[in-house]
Amino acid sequence: LGVERRFVPESCPRAVRPGDFVRYHYLGAFPDGTRFDSSYDRGSTFNVFVGKGQLIAGMDKALVGMCVNERRFVKIPPKLAYGSEGVPGVIPPDAVLHFDVLLIDLWNSEDEVQVQTYFKPEKCPRTVQVSDFVRYHYNGTFLDGTLFDSSHNRMRTYDTYVGIGWLIPGMDQGLLGMCVGEKRIITIPPFLAYGEEGDGKEIPGQASLVFDVVLLDLHNPKDGIVIENQLVPESCERRSQTGDFLRYHYNGTLLDGTLFDSSYSRNHTYDTYVGRGYVIAGMDEGLLGVCTGEKRRIIIPPHLGYGEEGRGNIPGSAVLVFDIHVVDFHNPSDSVSITVNYKPSNCTVLSKKGDYLKYHYNASLLDGTLLDSTHSLGKTYNIVLGSGQVVVGMDMGLQDMCVGERRTVVIPPHLGYGEDGVEGEVPGSAVLVFDIELLELVSGLPEGYMFVWNGEVSPNLFEEIDQNHDGEVLLEEFSEYIKAQVDSGKGKLAPGFDFEMIVKNMFTNQDRDGNGKVTAEEFKLKDQEAKEEHDEL
Repeated sequence: LGVERRFVPESCPRAVRPGDFVRYHYLGAFPDGTRFDSSYDRGSTFNVFVGKGQLIAGMDKALVGMCVNERRFVKIPPKLAYGSEGVPGVIPPDAVLHFDVLLIDLWNSEDEVQVQTYFKPEKCPRTVQVSDFVRYHYNGTFLDGTLFDSSHNRMRTYDTYVGIGWLIPGMDQGLLGMCVGEKRIITIPPFLAYGEEGDGKEIPGQASLVFDVVLLDLHNPKDGIVIENQLVPESCERRSQTGDFLRYHYNGTLLDGTLFDSSYSRNHTYDTYVGRGYVIAGMDEGLLGVCTGEKRRIIIPPHLGYGEEGRGNIPGSAVLVFDIHVVDFHNPSDSVSITVNYKPSNCTVLSKKGDYLKYHYNASLLDGTLLDSTHSLGKTYNIVLGSGQVVVGMDMGLQDMCVGERRTVVIPPHLGYGEDGVEGEVPGSAVLVFDIELLELVSGLPEGYMFVWNGEVSPNLFEEIDQNHDGEVLLEEFSEYIKAQVDSGKGKLAPGFDFEMIVKNMFTNQDRDGNGKVTAEEFKLKDQEAKEEHDEL
């Protein structure tokens, strides 16, 4: 017997032993080069057990010690081949046979699934168990490296349950114990794969299979959401409940770290009600019990996410990981919250509707982001309380303050700037926090009045206003008279309003026929007007 090793692969983890099953290609020829047989011509390997008498003696010996992908040139004398009888019509008597052999596959009936992990993540909180659902990519090859299938080529993961018979038995075994992100090579003998018949397509009978697998996703149908607290503020006066409205930022990734969405990239929070079905079920649950400023990770199985179909760039049956940062939240039933930080000992005069106020403030969001400050402008903010010059919540928050008092006013969006906010300044649906110090208070007039007398009213008031005594008062005459009364201290205008605007408003109310003149018949003081007529204001 002559054996010439014409090619030996660098890696040879296993060599043929008696009792092994092999698949190989060969060319059979006589010493003069005349070919008498070829597996290549038949388009299929020669499949046989070694050392069990199923081959001529010379081939039984020549195959021992071969590696997969090794090529041998074998010379077999007649006594180790077909002897003096030969094979009628094919092999003459006493013929020396030459075989050019290439070993394609090798296995033993006692083999088991072989698993070789070549990458494992540092963190592995969970491994594949029976009845888990997994998503993985793979390249499928034969032992000689020939590719027969690849999920990468289809650009779609293979998604399946493990250990319940949805896979070939060897793959069911080989996936157990894997971590998300782990990469392993799973070698499966044919009796744990597609057996003697193959799959009828790409995989021939009796073929060992090699799968290079990377696990991307893992969950169990019984899983609930998982919450991992990353940052919880030391002070947490309130936690979110069903019906609250939240504003939060998030990064959304798959279990393998692939980013599929981010509110940060849009530079806009995600705003939604919680517990009302406005978001996927897992997020509805995961956003309950959070504090403003809290950061948490919410891991959501697909049956509480986007299910088997997925959505957009989220694949079907994908576990979702959301890293969220809660910016603020409120409830539609919330009112203004007032915390008094300092109150002077002499606090008898309290602000009321109509008073003219001067105050300093710092305005921020609930997460501490500064929006505006009068201190930076170097001047106070001045308003008439209750006149609609500020948002409703601020009108409420400035009530009953005394000069020198400092308070924090928290205003929900429905009493602030609402869903739209102020473009470029205040986000929509934002809770506002104002730190306020009242510096000056000028008492206003009774509600409905823009001008009052400080003393007795002249019984000849119309005649005094009608300076040219023509029986008609023009706007100029009316304005000059009111100004003189204010300057002399006999009368008082509502503070905080434009003088000309108030006077024109008062004159228009007296000019009942709208002809630009007020006559003695039209002219009436407020307490003289019939109740059904409109107020001077």
